[in-house]
Amino acid sequence: MKKILFLIPIFLLLFCHLAGAQDFVYTPKNPAFGGSPYNYSWMLSSAEAQNTIEAPSDGEDSYSSYSSDPASDFAESLNRQILSRLSREIVTRQFGEEALAEGSYLLGDYQIDIGDAGNGVNITITDNTTGATTTVEVPYF
Repeated sequence: MKKILFLIPIFLLLFCHLAGAQDFVYTPKNPAFGGSPYNYSWMLSSAEAQNTIEAPSDGEDSYSSYSSDPASDFAESLNRQILSRLSREIVTRQFGEEALAEGSYLLGDYQIDIGDAGNGVNITITDNTTGATTTVEVPYF
């Protein structure tokens, strides 16, 4: 038993010079990131097998769900600009020297009713295409 305990360290010392280490090297699989270009066809076929999205048919425009009519885009942009100008005008006149004129205005798809409330200006904006109504009350200061 003592001989075995004595021989084990000697055995380890004699054969430790045979043990060697090696550096770990990472090699990517994707050729786009420096991997082997031979992996390209395998990765492409694997991605195509997992793809569940169907391509649009020939008669269908692939951008139809994302694009809209330029005329309607123009009208929508014009309406936004009118409402933006109106909001600037309301703030300028309400907090400035002149008061906002009461009345009903028809601008594009919107009907704007401006009235004097007891504690401020009451503005009602009605979208004529959808019937949606928005009421804004700007108090006097």
